[in-house]
Amino acid sequence: MNRVLVLGGYGAVGLHAVTALVAHLPATNVVVAGRNPHRAPRVPGSTAVRLDAADPGDLSTALNGVDAVLMCAELDNARVAHACLERGIHYVDVSASHHLHVEIEQLDELASQRQATAALSVGLVPGVSNLLARHCVEQSTTRQVHIGVLLGSGERHGPAALAWTLDGLGRLEGTWTMRFPAPYGERTVHRFPFSDQYTLSSTLDVAASTGLCLDSRLATALLAAAGRPGIARSLRRPRIRRIVLDALARTHLGGDGFAVTVDSGTSQASFSGHQQSRATGLAAALLVRDLPALPSGVRHIEHLVEPEAFLTELAASGFLLDLRN
Repeated sequence: MNRVLVLGGYGAVGLHAVTALVAHLPATNVVVAGRNPHRAPRVPGSTAVRLDAADPGDLSTALNGVDAVLMCAELDNARVAHACLERGIHYVDVSASHHLHVEIEQLDELASQRQATAALSVGLVPGVSNLLARHCVEQSTTRQVHIGVLLGSGERHGPAALAWTLDGLGRLEGTWTMRFPAPYGERTVHRFPFSDQYTLSSTLDVAASTGLCLDSRLATALLAAAGRPGIARSLRRPRIRRIVLDALARTHLGGDGFAVTVDSGTSQASFSGHQQSRATGLAAALLVRDLPALPSGVRHIEHLVEPEAFLTELAASGFLLDLRN
C-alpha cells in the first residue's frame, strides 16, 4: 500500500495506531487527517493534513491516492465507509457501537463489487474479544459465550470514549462472575452494550453476553450504581451529563491495566496488559498491514484472521495471551 489515511488520529487509539503503522509499513505514506492538523501527534514518518470529514467535497479530495482508511472515531462512519468502498478503498473501523456496524454491513455488496475490504470489530473490545470467543467456541461443545472486560479506571480517555461509556449505563441487565488473570482474580461484571455480543450471535451462531468491570472495586461499585434505571436516566440529562463527564475526565481511581477473558463451556482464554488504547491501536495497525491479503466484502475480524496467529503477534508487543482449552 502506498497511502493510508487515519481519521480520528489525534486521540489515544489513533496515536498508537499511527506509530504502529509507520513501523509496520515503512514504505507507506501514513497520513493523519483532521480539522486541526497542528493538533496531530508528531509521529516521525507520518504527515498531517486538514480534513473536515463532514464535508463530502473535503473527504473526496482527501481520498485521492489513498489505499486504505483507518477510522479511529465516530464521525458518520457509514457515510465515510461508503465513500471509501465506492472508490475501491479498504476501510478499517475500531468502533464499538453496534448500530454503526449494522449500517456498514449494508455495504457488503458494494465492497465485493469494488474488490475492497471493510473490516469491523477491530480493536480490544470488540476485536480481541471476538477472536478469543472464536478460539473458545472452536474448542467447546456449547454454543454459549461469556465475555468479561476489565478496564483500568485510571487510564486517561478522551471525551468521546467517556461519553460512550456513560451512554451505555443501564441499557442492559445482568451480572455474573468471571475469573480474570492475575492480579485481578474473580470479579463481578455488569452487562454492558459492547458490540461483540451482538456480532458473535450471527458470525459464530452463539449466545453471547459481555460484562464490564473496572480495576478499582470502588469504581466498579459506582459504575453498577450509575447503571440503575433511575440514575442512568438522570445521567442523560444535558446539565447532569456535562457535570459527570467533567468529573470523569478529572478523576482516576485505578491504574491502566486491562484484561479480557472469555469462557465457553470448559474452554477459556484471556488477553491482558496495560493501556487498552494501545492494544486497540496496535490491533488496528496489524489488520491494516494485512489488508492486501484479505477477502473483499464487509467482515468482522473473526472472519478475517486466524485467532491464535493474530493474537500471538499482538501479544508480542508486551501483552499476555493465555489460550487454555
